[in-house]
Amino acid sequence: MPNQKLSADPTDIENLLGLNPVIKPHATLKPTIDTKKDRKYWKRNAEHNCSSGCNLENNFEDIKHTTLSERGALREANRCLKCADAPCQKSCPTQLDVKSFISSIGNRNYYGSAKMIFSDNPLGLTCGMVCPTSDLCVGGCNLYASEEGPINIGGLQQFSTEMFMKMGIPQIRDPNLAPIDQLSQSYKSKIAFIGCGPASISCATFLARLGYSDLTIFEKEDFLGGLSSSEIPQFRLPFNVVKFEIDLMKDLGVKIETGKKLSSEPGSLTLSLLKEQGYKCVFIGIGLPDPNNEPIFNGLSAENGFYTSKSFLPLVSKSSKSLCCKSKLPQLNGNVIVLGAGDTAFDCATSALRCGAKRVYVVFRKGFNNIRAVPEEVEVAKEEKCEFMPFCSPSKVLVNKNGFITGMEFFRTELNENNEWIEDKEQIVRLKCNYVISAFGSGLSDCTVREALSPIKINKWGLPEVDPVTMKTSEEWVFAGGDVAGQAQTTVESVNDGKTASWFIHKYIQETSGQSVSKEIKLPKFFTPIDLVDISVELCGIKFPNPFGLASAPPTTSAAMMRRAFEAGWGFCVTKTFGLDHDIVTNVSPRIVRGTTSGPVYGPGQGSFLNIELISEKYARYWCKCIKELKDDFPDRVIIASIMCSFNKEDWQLLAKMAEEAGSDALELNLSCPHGMGERGMGLACGQDPELVRNICLWVREAVKIPFFAKLTPNVTNILDIAKAAKEGKADGVTATNTVSGLMGLRADGSAWPSVGAQQLTTYGGVSGNAIRPIALRAVTHIAKNLPGFPILATGGIDSAEAGLQYLMGGASVLQVCSAVQNQDFTVVDDYITGLKALLYLKSLDVFKNWNGQSEPTPKHQKGKVLQVGDIIGMHLPSFGEFSKRQQEIKQNFYKNLKEEQRKENQLLERVVNLAETSKIPKIKDIIGVAVEKIGTYKNLSQKEQVVALIDEEMCINCGKCYMACNDSGYQAIEFDAKTHLPKVTDACTGCTLCLSVCPIIDCIKMVERQIPYVPYRGCS
Repeated sequence: MPNQKLSADPTDIENLLGLNPVIKPHATLKPTIDTKKDRKYWKRNAEHNCSSGCNLENNFEDIKHTTLSERGALREANRCLKCADAPCQKSCPTQLDVKSFISSIGNRNYYGSAKMIFSDNPLGLTCGMVCPTSDLCVGGCNLYASEEGPINIGGLQQFSTEMFMKMGIPQIRDPNLAPIDQLSQSYKSKIAFIGCGPASISCATFLARLGYSDLTIFEKEDFLGGLSSSEIPQFRLPFNVVKFEIDLMKDLGVKIETGKKLSSEPGSLTLSLLKEQGYKCVFIGIGLPDPNNEPIFNGLSAENGFYTSKSFLPLVSKSSKSLCCKSKLPQLNGNVIVLGAGDTAFDCATSALRCGAKRVYVVFRKGFNNIRAVPEEVEVAKEEKCEFMPFCSPSKVLVNKNGFITGMEFFRTELNENNEWIEDKEQIVRLKCNYVISAFGSGLSDCTVREALSPIKINKWGLPEVDPVTMKTSEEWVFAGGDVAGQAQTTVESVNDGKTASWFIHKYIQETSGQSVSKEIKLPKFFTPIDLVDISVELCGIKFPNPFGLASAPPTTSAAMMRRAFEAGWGFCVTKTFGLDHDIVTNVSPRIVRGTTSGPVYGPGQGSFLNIELISEKYARYWCKCIKELKDDFPDRVIIASIMCSFNKEDWQLLAKMAEEAGSDALELNLSCPHGMGERGMGLACGQDPELVRNICLWVREAVKIPFFAKLTPNVTNILDIAKAAKEGKADGVTATNTVSGLMGLRADGSAWPSVGAQQLTTYGGVSGNAIRPIALRAVTHIAKNLPGFPILATGGIDSAEAGLQYLMGGASVLQVCSAVQNQDFTVVDDYITGLKALLYLKSLDVFKNWNGQSEPTPKHQKGKVLQVGDIIGMHLPSFGEFSKRQQEIKQNFYKNLKEEQRKENQLLERVVNLAETSKIPKIKDIIGVAVEKIGTYKNLSQKEQVVALIDEEMCINCGKCYMACNDSGYQAIEFDAKTHLPKVTDACTGCTLCLSVCPIIDCIKMVERQIPYVPYRGCS
């Protein structure tokens, strides 16, 4: 256009900007009838209508609300408060360290999280999927007291253990325990487990970890897993999960024999027979195999249309989980009545829909407030449009002349004045149906099983008498757990029964063999070859057991705190900076405040802190005495004394000698404190001048023989000049860097925070935390590149193993931590250690070359569920309104026509074990500085190898963030479809990567190689 202004968008760009936000000049009016149409068009949640039932035939996709993608897991983990004396842990039957495993997820250390979980619960993945967390750990979450609600603990547990399952790393015994061949003969005692369910798997795992080597599980079925395999549906608990946990147990040498049942029938197992065969202990974990039945169902079977949960769910599981090649799904149709209000009843209801039922009624005797099933299960049944009928007690089954069930009659129930449930036989409800599934619980009614349990005593409920504290029966050599023991009502409680029994079986065997057993229960934790990775590092002749240490900061305020840090596992500590008596300080308050760099984040997880705290208020003689004590008690840990003086040779040499004589392994010269001390001619006042730094280092070198490191300030034009001065002064290395001088913010009344005293005065303080990581990482890499081989101690936003690895690859040798501890506590070091070991281990295996650290390549997903629609129909559809309905129709047809053989082929995946060769696992020294060669000047960057953005429409949630960012901060290279809200990248893309940076979904946008040459638009000819 001849009159087109250069400063205005051309017509094609104006059209592209059609949906870009603008400030409204006036109020917006739209008739309600039009809004209703729009609301329906864009609707993502379920519609409220009168329909009943869902067409879910043959569809065994994951239905759990708790399932999380990596993005969801990271966001949820970082929402967790990681509370002291966490109630969530107290509410977990297996006592999982919930706050710690969630902390590891937030730091993308999925192995560390899984290790924490499997240490206390060998069926940690199963329990993450099926635990009634709302009644257990989640029920105690302190965030219930907040607006945003409790943490999705089950989903987080499932996420990290599932990620570990994908790693394919086997279990090993604790390498710190005595090898099996060095244990006493008592550890070779024969121990039998009857039933391969959760209780037995748990018990056998812990005993194997303790070192018992002759453990055999006897299972009556041809498949393993007990109720987890036979009754919990595939859409809640896939069989590959059960198999994975059994494989972990078998890694420790546990043997399994199938086709062996407990019964007095010939050829079966009995307790007496096992004793004759030399078994010193037996654990009974057979569950409750027999259904409780109402007399009105006597004589009815599947041929008449009647199932119990014990006959129905195993048929569903055997087929959907491919447990039996001959098994097929029950073929249901029409209306199905499910009787009961427990978890099993709701499993039956949702399974019935997948077997062809058109309408499912869940009928129970009491009211909605008395439903025993957990809210998670009830909500799923409600979403799948099962119908609930409370206050109904079965009275009669209606059958036709051919013997097929046609309906049921119920008496109305109600509470009387004595708070007792009674039947009102004058109120009768009749329902037509084609099938009835009874889920009224189960028991142990098979007399042959009871006979086989002889001589143990049976209680009035027909179950073995079991001590609930030790899980021991009336026979001291026989233990029991799970449903059959009468206490456990959930999988996780069964796991804990097995865990409990394992210790008391161990105690019984050792004591009857004349061995003593610790009064303190010491069950070994979960270990894999990852835990054998060596992360020690040598620096200036000092061996650090691991590269993680506490910086000279609030976490080392006292020697007692350093002692607790060493007990937690920190490799080294740098004392709080101390000076001579004439330089003693007194702090002001307030002085340590949360940062504003992460926005309005309150609680842990602060991206930064600001402090105006000075050096230690304690005398130098206190520190010198404490250093000696700590070195005596922790000879393998490294203590670095942080010292500070003004520019005075005598002072520096006196203080350095005092610290050396106390037993310090090294010194850190604090030449960088950015607030307070500089006004005294100390800290920053010395560290900003290369000449002063050089002289101080020369003075200290003259006075001591131990290594020392100059702590550098980032508050200079060129930190390399200061590092060079330290090297010229014969320093053994440098610490990079101290805090960044800053003012965190001003309040609405003009005062700053922290503000001291009545006048509300403040000063510039030191900013710390991961907000300064880019500055500190730049300093470390810059020094490493220009002073190769010069040792660097890194500090500045190290809050995870991943962050630590970045500094190591950038040239640092050891890592100092402060803000991460301020956000949490000393125990974070365990996460850092396991995380770094896992990262190094995975680096050595080619199979993980496409992983990003411990993160697998992101699968296509929506709401955490892996997507298949695009694969099925070869096209992508957004997930709202009519498009969502279309997706569901496509899936319904696909699953309805899916052949049994196809489903089974998809599930029969063999376990792949990924074992690294020890020689190929990198040491810390091998990775120090490996990234430095990749960092250079701009002129060395290629202008020919260009990339462009590629958006995955199937993962896109249609938010348009990429579109808006590109329009108002980029190159107007993304179209946004008005009907589908699917963005599309145009040829105008310059590869700036802003769209990827603002996209809320991990890997929804990727940068791919540009296929045509990049020709910049110069604005005019």
